[in-house]
Amino acid sequence: MDAQIQARVDNWLNGNFDRETKDEILRLQQEDTNALTEAFYKNLEFGTGGLRGIMGPGTNRMNKYTVGMATQGFANYLRKTYGDKEVKVAIAHDCRNNSRFFAETTANVFAANGIKVFLFEELRPTPELSFAIRHLGCQAGVVCTASHNPKEYNGYKAYWDDGAQLVGPHDVNVIKEVEQIQSTDDVKWSGGEANISLIGKDLDDAYINMLKSLSVYPEIIEKQKDLTIVYTPIHGSGITLVPRALEAFGFRNVTIVEEQSVPDGNFPTVVYPNPEEAEAMSIGLQKAREMDADILLGTDPDADRVGIAIKNHKGEWVLMNGNQTAVLACAYMIEARKAKAIARPNDMVIKTIVTTNMIDDIAKANDVACYNVLTGFKWIASMIKEKEGKEHYIIGGEESFGLMIGDQIRDKDAVSAVAFLCEMAAVEKDKGNSLYDKLIDLYVQYGFYYEKLISLTKKGLDGQKQIADMMESYRNNPPAEIAGSKVVQLLDYERGEGRNPATGESWKIELPKSNVLQFITEDGAKISARPSGTEPKIKFYFSVKTTLPSKEQFDEKHAELNRKIDTIIEDMNLK
Repeated sequence: MDAQIQARVDNWLNGNFDRETKDEILRLQQEDTNALTEAFYKNLEFGTGGLRGIMGPGTNRMNKYTVGMATQGFANYLRKTYGDKEVKVAIAHDCRNNSRFFAETTANVFAANGIKVFLFEELRPTPELSFAIRHLGCQAGVVCTASHNPKEYNGYKAYWDDGAQLVGPHDVNVIKEVEQIQSTDDVKWSGGEANISLIGKDLDDAYINMLKSLSVYPEIIEKQKDLTIVYTPIHGSGITLVPRALEAFGFRNVTIVEEQSVPDGNFPTVVYPNPEEAEAMSIGLQKAREMDADILLGTDPDADRVGIAIKNHKGEWVLMNGNQTAVLACAYMIEARKAKAIARPNDMVIKTIVTTNMIDDIAKANDVACYNVLTGFKWIASMIKEKEGKEHYIIGGEESFGLMIGDQIRDKDAVSAVAFLCEMAAVEKDKGNSLYDKLIDLYVQYGFYYEKLISLTKKGLDGQKQIADMMESYRNNPPAEIAGSKVVQLLDYERGEGRNPATGESWKIELPKSNVLQFITEDGAKISARPSGTEPKIKFYFSVKTTLPSKEQFDEKHAELNRKIDTIIEDMNLK
């Protein structure tokens, strides 16, 4: 074993760590040295979003000690920022194994540092944590979750006073403080228990009331209150609030997928608790078919991502991708506000750079500003903050199954998204249509955009290097053409530069630096490459477009766009 790794192992075996942790390290020494190396080869990185990793003993694992050290660094930064002023922090957690333990550990460390803590009494969705920060006037917040990752993972998302995840300068400054905590002996583990207050029902009521105010067509919901809705929380925290949100909106015919209704960090019915995955939605789909439902919805463990399934124009059940869901939601919000005469001249929508440009086209056609930001809802929240008082945010979204409706929450919110998508389905049903009919109508009106995502997993010590090598290869040797179409724009967000490879023309990209590359081709295709910030993956996003002269040509054009993406994938050797 590498000497530096062995030194870390010895430090934990000889240091102030509990017996259970030391026994597990000794077991790994005897039985699985590879796993021991993975657990100690580096420190679990406190990135701009916080922590995320596999649970277990070790410097590169989620455990009491890595969570405590991260919290001590965060507490130190809050104390430096606010001095002698009262500092308040809200803390939530999801259904994952150890999430409650990590949340209580976090609460105890903050409290021991003289910080007032509002700790949710039991599991709650991540968006409610964002709401609680703003509602209670907190300076920061933490939610213990690994979102949609497999059951072995847990995580720690850090928030600032606007209810959004950390951005500059706070993200970098908190990371510096966390990195200065070199030992568990630097952590104040206990002694401030009187600073902790439990929260629950009152926050739930305030949150639900806020969600109810988002409804645009309550009178149509009243007419369609028996819309047949099937919902699965996929064993997660959505069960605590989604049924209440649907009831508050006025829906009376909601069936919960019983097999996935009980919170369980082992996620016994799925491989990945992610509504992006067809497998995770399969039990719900079966239930929806049996009931001949109008719509199926699923949320991930911390209820910030939403997946939906509806019947297509042939009556077949299909899972919508995140781009399609975002297009439907943004178009609905823009159109409904106009129809209800509540639209404002300064309304704006916000999306991420890897999300479909169809949203840009819809906004432009309706004289609504549309802003593009880096991937992640913290950047949507940052743009809202920048435009506050000048422009009015109405909705935002990204392709990874996330929506944020209204500005009272500053992170993606599947609870409000479920209620809102059901309202949209009710409005279309009232017209004798389905949401799929509406999507095709939008393609006819604004152009037919079609997207796909490929994720390549690269695990372990060598995985990071492979991903970095792939990005560098594309950056330094970009393709001149893709699938027979010239690359007319190369957008390098890490270098903050865009250029036309053919003419040599270049321009500055006015966004924070991020390791993302985009290739725009002459025929309008957009290919984006970025390493995941939360998983050992590199993601490739493909977007192509064409015109759709009539609804009758949908299947033909859909097949054409599908073939085009397959050709691009093959041309880039990504199969």
